[in-house]
Amino acid sequence: MEDKNPIQVAGRLFGALEYLVDHGNVSLAELAAALELNKSTTHRVISSLLYMGYVRQDPDTGNYGPSFKVVDLAGRVMGRVDVTDIVRPYLQKLMRRCGETVHFVEREEENCIYIDKVEAPQNQVRMVSHVGGVLPFYRSAVGKALAARMPEEEVRRLWNLCRIERTTPYTITDFDEFMEVLEEVRRKGYALDNEENETGVRCIAAALDIRDEHTRYAFSISVPIMRMDNDRIRELSGYVRETKEEIAEAFR
Repeated sequence: MEDKNPIQVAGRLFGALEYLVDHGNVSLAELAAALELNKSTTHRVISSLLYMGYVRQDPDTGNYGPSFKVVDLAGRVMGRVDVTDIVRPYLQKLMRRCGETVHFVEREEENCIYIDKVEAPQNQVRMVSHVGGVLPFYRSAVGKALAARMPEEEVRRLWNLCRIERTTPYTITDFDEFMEVLEEVRRKGYALDNEENETGVRCIAAALDIRDEHTRYAFSISVPIMRMDNDRIRELSGYVRETKEEIAEAFR
């Protein structure tokens, strides 16, 4: 790879666009200073971006900012991305590290849909979960991880969409108690399902940081309670946080 951009003008165009995306509406003088270019050169760069529709100019202030064409491009790129294909190697790595079954879910309103599952080959206890299975958000670790990223009014809206049932003696059925748990999730950086959906199974989960998709995807480790004491929770929660960071880096 070359150390210097072989097409200088391309570096200036994209450098200007990236600066505008990061900083919003700016003046020509500020942009020129940031790019370390004189004003006349910067004006030619910005005029080209205006012509192509990637930049707009505020008619009142004369400042420049990115147009929605940038958003459209990003949306079209993401539309071609299969999130599962990108995430799966990290889920497989996590499974190998912990030796337990790992799930990946996508939220659809109040439900979490299993869209991938990496079963530990040496696991003697098979999970009843399956790809395509549906789980209400309020009684799962993945659901809590996702809900912890939302404002309270959105959590309440989803809660009201659910048929709240005590499927195990540990299921949380009180909204205020659920909100207290979400505060703990935010503080610790991971969510725990303590036999709230399935007796004998504990899960640790985290939501993904994928730009505007952060309330849609989450992953979890599911472990029979016989192998999930407090020491094991501390160990696995570390793996979960590390995997979350690794996946986030892959999307940057």
